[in-house]
Amino acid sequence: MASQFGSITIGISPNNFVVEIPIHANSSLKVEKESNNIDYFQRAQWLRAAMLGANDGLITVASLMIGVGAIKEDIKVMLLAGFAGLVAGACSMAIGEFVSVYTQYDIEIAQIKREREANNNNNDDESSEREKLPNPFQAALASALAFSIGAVMPLLAAAFIKNHKTRMGVVAAVVSFALLVFGGVGALVGKTPLMRSCVRVLIGGWMAMAITFGFTKLIGNTGL
Repeated sequence: MASQFGSITIGISPNNFVVEIPIHANSSLKVEKESNNIDYFQRAQWLRAAMLGANDGLITVASLMIGVGAIKEDIKVMLLAGFAGLVAGACSMAIGEFVSVYTQYDIEIAQIKREREANNNNNDDESSEREKLPNPFQAALASALAFSIGAVMPLLAAAFIKNHKTRMGVVAAVVSFALLVFGGVGALVGKTPLMRSCVRVLIGGWMAMAITFGFTKLIGNTGL
């Protein structure tokens, strides 16, 4: 019996009968590559919730503090407004995410039951199917935590600066840097264009802060 790369050749000399059995040398490599594949669609689900919560916390609280700072120079007023925004926003994000994910959970459970009834398949392990479904409590906790992480950044940036103008500038600078980081992390984890993601997030945050500052300043000056 003689062996060749990629196949085994079996020869029987009396009849000159040859049998070749192909062997795929790279089959194990293919299996390994397939096992290392990452499902970016599933990753996008938790990434979306985390990035949405962190960005909302950062932009909402920063815009609120800058809006209040447009008419009030007292640091206590800014910090109190920011802290109120952190608590209210975290609760709102948690409740909203819980209701949204629970609705999705109910829809998918109903779909699983309909498919089992249509296929007359009552032997499937329903518990294993439920484990693959989204968890509303985990989603609510993750959303609230992500919002709080984003919201605490402008609060810390303003907490120890007494000069009003310097405080406003530092808050804007810290928020801008954090927006770039969030955009970059989202792009790296989701394998999307880095520059486009960073610029998109940064411009959106600037617009939110500028609009809040402008309208608050206008209303404060007109006395409405």
